[in-house]
Amino acid sequence: MPLKMEEYAFNAAKTAKRTIFSSKDNMAKQQPASEETPTESSKASPSKAQGKKGPTPKRSEAQAANFRPLVPEDRKEAKRQAQERLRANQAEARAGMARGDDRYLRESDRGPQKRFMRDYIDSHFTLGEALVPMMFLVIIATFFPSTNAALWAMGFIWVYLAVCIIEGIIYGRLVRKKIAEVLGAEKLQKGFYFASVGRSMQMRFLRMPKPQVKRFTKVEFTGR
Repeated sequence: MPLKMEEYAFNAAKTAKRTIFSSKDNMAKQQPASEETPTESSKASPSKAQGKKGPTPKRSEAQAANFRPLVPEDRKEAKRQAQERLRANQAEARAGMARGDDRYLRESDRGPQKRFMRDYIDSHFTLGEALVPMMFLVIIATFFPSTNAALWAMGFIWVYLAVCIIEGIIYGRLVRKKIAEVLGAEKLQKGFYFASVGRSMQMRFLRMPKPQVKRFTKVEFTGR
């Protein structure tokens, strides 16, 4: 019995020593982490302090800095600048329309189909280009004392006008046919006949948009 009591006391003392040493080891491991924490916070604190360069402006100061008067002080200068911007926008619109930019064209004149129609007509010489000079000749003929010359001139100009209209319709039909071969008849736009007649009867240098191809150039529709 005394031996068992001594063994029990010995085991208890051994267990107590292990507990004490393990607690010391845990404290030693936790101590560096606790020491590192202040250093990290001390490193982070200067950066936060450096982020703010100055005091926050008051609301009235911020509103005064962003204030823009509705009516400018120099009205003449503001009017001059507005006119310059308007002229610049108008010049840009005219230049864009002249080169056939879709952004500056009417809705009915936009797209690759209408562009192909213009290029196809511009690549040919049309009888309608001479319609306006012919009209001037007819006006001059009416001043002749002979009534027969005036009648013949009036009859001629009406016949010539009819021929020009028929020519424009033929061009419109050819353009529609070439586009239908690529895209199909169901995807054709409207207004080809009217547009082709109008463009073919204009003098080349008066056309708008300006011709983008030279005469007798072979033009093919690619769908783009």
